[in-house]
Amino acid sequence: MALYQTAISLILQITIHFSASSGVSWEEWWTYDGISGPAFWGLINPEWSLCNKGRRQSPVNLEPGKLLYDPNLRQLQLDKHRVNGLIGNTGHSVVFTVDNTTRHHINVTGGPLSYKYQFHEIHVHYGLHDETGSEHSINGYTFPAEIQIFGFNSHLYSNFSEALHKAQGIVAISLLLQLGDLSNPELRILTDQLDKIKYGGEEVEVKRLSVMGLLPDTEYYMTYDGSTTMPACHETVTWIILNKPIYITKQQLHSLRRLMQGSGKHPKAPLGNNCRPPQPLHHRPLRTNIDFNVKQAGAKYCPSMYKEVYYKGKNASESYIITFI
Repeated sequence: MALYQTAISLILQITIHFSASSGVSWEEWWTYDGISGPAFWGLINPEWSLCNKGRRQSPVNLEPGKLLYDPNLRQLQLDKHRVNGLIGNTGHSVVFTVDNTTRHHINVTGGPLSYKYQFHEIHVHYGLHDETGSEHSINGYTFPAEIQIFGFNSHLYSNFSEALHKAQGIVAISLLLQLGDLSNPELRILTDQLDKIKYGGEEVEVKRLSVMGLLPDTEYYMTYDGSTTMPACHETVTWIILNKPIYITKQQLHSLRRLMQGSGKHPKAPLGNNCRPPQPLHHRPLRTNIDFNVKQAGAKYCPSMYKEVYYKGKNASESYIITFI
């Protein structure tokens, strides 16, 4: 408690100093650990208060026992065409941002969405060790990495920045990554550029990326209402977590773990472990389009926790906990 109070006092001093300074960017100051880490984001900047006080925060731990089947959930739809953009090291994450001058934007529709959303960017979260890295977890089990695909409500809002502050403004599609011998081919398009963005602030062009191609071969998902997982933690996000992983190789994870937060002269710490801890659910519904009581096409028996385990626990005794096709 004394340590926490000391940290609060230091944060208040820094906040007062920053407020009195001109041209200070709050973006440069928050981190994923220490007194500028997730537990203190809401105290660093008054505009980030939702990070500490919000009741619809993300990420969350997805417990299979709390999933509610919703028969009104539709199949998720993404446009298949390829786009160009920039992949960069922001000092907080690896981010791919689409070229907004493109003539053919990628639209996201269906699923739990009532509006059309326009793809904007991809964030990559990963750990410095295989045991952690994803922001969302399944029954307490975390994955080595997570890819988050963000889009904005293009029916109601003109751009991502505007939609970020507005109701039903953002959709985020979460892909959980497992280690495998063969990588998703679209993921390789991104990781092949990592040696060019080793330091914070560096970016490089990526051509002809298929966002649809990143997605695993499943129509099943879980969904809930939440927030962005970095300051200012806006509670405007519809999260869709696909119920099958994509695969990343050890070599690709090694390339990610070589990235640094700072510049070449002042590299600071490695970029990894850029994941916010799970947040309280506060009675929010976790909905799914998986109906456990109805036979799927071609199935000889009803789907169950044993039918086909796409997400496996850390040992054989845990492998039943996560499922679904």
